[in-house]
Amino acid sequence: MRSDIEELGDLSSVEPSLAEMAYTLARAIDAGGGDEGKLLPQLNRELRQTLAQLLEGRATDDDDDLGDLASPE
Repeated sequence: MRSDIEELGDLSSVEPSLAEMAYTLARAIDAGGGDEGKLLPQLNRELRQTLAQLLEGRATDDDDDLGDLASPE
């Protein structure tokens, strides 16, 4: 989890808090999920949602296939 989040580079706004939440959830999953593993599905869902929210503002616009063609050189 840490290496994946480190690959995002500098975190801003609420991203550091979301990263800490992801670390906490990952630790809980690594520890077995609590209540004899019964919480694993819930923890996994929460981790996926936290990561999705963390990545939400970082989505790139894939529709721009022209690159630098619009600016003459």
